[in-house]
Amino acid sequence: MEAFNLADDPHRRYNPLTGEWVLVSPHRAKRPWQGQEEEVCEDNRLEYDPACYLCPTNVRANGAQNPDYKSTFVFQNDFGALKADTPEGSYALGGLLRAESERGISKVICFSPRHDLTLADMDVADIRKVVDVWQAEYEELGKLDYINYVQIFENKGAIMGCSNPHPHGQIWAQSSIPNEPAKETVHQESYFSQHNSSLLSDYLTLEAKENKRIVFENDHFAVIVPFWAVWPFETIIISKRHYQHIGQMTSDEKHGFAATIKKVTAIYDKIFNTSFPYSAGIHQQPTDGKEYPGWHFHMHFFPPLLRSASVKKFMVGYEMLGSPQRDITPETSADRLKSLLQ
Repeated sequence: MEAFNLADDPHRRYNPLTGEWVLVSPHRAKRPWQGQEEEVCEDNRLEYDPACYLCPTNVRANGAQNPDYKSTFVFQNDFGALKADTPEGSYALGGLLRAESERGISKVICFSPRHDLTLADMDVADIRKVVDVWQAEYEELGKLDYINYVQIFENKGAIMGCSNPHPHGQIWAQSSIPNEPAKETVHQESYFSQHNSSLLSDYLTLEAKENKRIVFENDHFAVIVPFWAVWPFETIIISKRHYQHIGQMTSDEKHGFAATIKKVTAIYDKIFNTSFPYSAGIHQQPTDGKEYPGWHFHMHFFPPLLRSASVKKFMVGYEMLGSPQRDITPETSADRLKSLLQ
């Protein structure tokens, strides 16, 4: 029997942040790249759209009028998933049916007044202003006594459920810690208690030695296709310095973070010559007042496109019933992304 080979043989990969596994089937994608070429519809959006409820001076669905903003603009989501005035309460029946009330705040952040831009198109200086807003909102919301987690995220593209193409993201701040950061909290804190070092710091060291999945890096951040990636071109931005949340970023780190976001989103747009859709979000320590020495600041990018501008990876069948699965290895995806660097 031949020796096991990560590049050829079916195997499972472990995600140390969540404790979960992904099935990798590289033998189903023998060629380095199986992308198809196709005509991409041009996006001819206007710089200002009078019908857009996020553009400056326009009226939103609830009747509020946007200011004539020139940079970023933050407001409470008119149709937020969370409400600050949710009454406290719970429901329980038979030990199996349980529900608990959830208080929170939902906000929208317009990244730019220009309707026709994305983060990939914006200047680093303007993305830095977005990072400044993220930092301020995390600190402000995190101080509220009923807010225990602040989730900053962006859905880009209609394929990801984004209802408006104007460049914007969201913040959902809530009284409980959501599932994914809760899992990451458990595993990072456990690792730190055993090794007295952060899980992602040690992971960065391993990735630097192997040099197979690092897409690019600067003085403050590294962009990696994680060893355990589920999505075809999934990446993770990891801070080189170990700190817990965006409020601890220095001015230089904020600039480096903005430059990193600019570069990774620009690379995505080159893969299939289209404005690449994704869901992306920052993971950082909860704001419940507890100490989390193991937490390490990072940002996930989960882009769905698989073979072309219109062919998406779906979670179906085995993946819904068993575990996530991928054919193209993270190493192959990393090589593809690196080849698009300027």
